Amino acid sequence: MEVEIISSSAQQTSEIGRSIGEKLKDGDILALSGELGSGKTCFTGGLAVGLGVDEKYRITSPTFTLINEYPAKYNLYHFDVYRIEDYSDFEDLGYEEYFCGKGVVVIEWAEKISAILPADAILIKFDYLDENERRIVFKGPESRLKELTIDIKREVV
Repeated sequence: MEVEIISSSAQQTSEIGRSIGEKLKDGDILALSGELGSGKTCFTGGLAVGLGVDEKYRITSPTFTLINEYPAKYNLYHFDVYRIEDYSDFEDLGYEEYFCGKGVVVIEWAEKISAILPADAILIKFDYLDENERRIVFKGPESRLKELTIDIKREVV
């Protein structure tokens, strides 16, 4: 299944993330892809708010550390794999523990590790349309996507 949403601002992208974050469950994996500046980190910041990450944490892309961990209702494990060459580099991080463990996993630049993403991961593609607008396309298991996105169009329109 596929759900497409157009965001007209960074604030709206963050709000979409918040709405998704409020509905996430332990073990959910979100695989984000898109160009630099397309909204991945902005979305993740909103998602963190929805999960209940304390506002004292500033959500930034962990480009140089590869992973940031945030305590919340379900711990948030935020990966940025921009700097890795391929999924074999990701294996060195012990990703299986995160994919099979407790918490919510968000991976920026997930296309670099697509070969090892679980079948039930929620794929989220961000397309830069113009200075403010972004197309956000969600793909994944139909029942889970409906659950996560059912009210977003009503909330953000």
